[in-house]
Amino acid sequence: MTKETRHDETDEKHEGEAVAPSTASQGPATWAGKRAGVVGLMGRPNAGKSTLMNHLLGEKLSIVSDKPQTTRHRLVGILSDDERGQMVFHDTPGVHRPLHDMNKRMMQQALESLDAADVLCLLVDASESHGSGEEYMIELLERVETPKVVVLNKIDLINKGRLLPRMELYAERGVFTEIVPVSALTGDGCDVLLDVLWRLLPEGPPLYDPELLTVHPQRYLAAERIREKVLAHTYEELPFSTAVLVEGWEEEPERDLVRIYATILVEKESQKRILIGHRGQMVKTIGTEARLDLEEFLGQRVYLDLRVRHEPNWREKPRVLAELERDLFGRL
Repeated sequence: MTKETRHDETDEKHEGEAVAPSTASQGPATWAGKRAGVVGLMGRPNAGKSTLMNHLLGEKLSIVSDKPQTTRHRLVGILSDDERGQMVFHDTPGVHRPLHDMNKRMMQQALESLDAADVLCLLVDASESHGSGEEYMIELLERVETPKVVVLNKIDLINKGRLLPRMELYAERGVFTEIVPVSALTGDGCDVLLDVLWRLLPEGPPLYDPELLTVHPQRYLAAERIREKVLAHTYEELPFSTAVLVEGWEEEPERDLVRIYATILVEKESQKRILIGHRGQMVKTIGTEARLDLEEFLGQRVYLDLRVRHEPNWREKPRVLAELERDLFGRL
């Protein structure tokens, strides 16, 4: 039996602010002449896909981190507009060479977007030199007929004079319909990108209820927000060898309270000691930050029971990976 270390985190005096489930407005009675479809966001790790989707949605749906491979599953974000239609984003894991079964599943989800999308966006970190990783992505995109857009991200980090040669490089390949420079962080160029994407989407009815922001349950989104705090406080191999399972969810409407029981998985005992910290200070800090974030996200007070469990080699265990993926779309 594996040992668990537990930390209870709550604040009876803190009142979470209510947040809307979606920035989408009410859907119109008819969608005739409007557009709807899937936009696949693809690219190498740390290209800024999650930051871009959050900005285009106007809400934080995907967690963000300076650690590569933060996104582990294909996340669905829904942008509905009364005048234009519905744009469904697929935020995919960064394309990389998989070393574990978990990473192989990540790559499968990323590559499935090639067939699922009506428009494909290749996000490129414009602050880095063009390399073999981008060439591999271009070769993948050449195989599909779907309209493709190069999004040169992080232009806030470079001299604008470097943009034109980079744009010419992609234009010469003859693969892309449009090339759009943006900063997902500042929003520069994002309105132009949205206009391009709306124009490329096919006409049709909405794919989802226009009131939805996503199809993922709160249980999964809560686990991701806890993991975001773990990423913010860990370094070296720890960010890649941790995962968060929400194993209990109890709502008390009369107290405006939700009780969340979550477990952080680690692969080594030494990692467990790091996450717990001296006298439990690390897990306490993670728990406090996660609880405050969850209270704002859920719009109610949160009691967070956070544990750390040593689960050797969990990235290769089908049982654990299935548990993580089941939370993505809700439990059966």
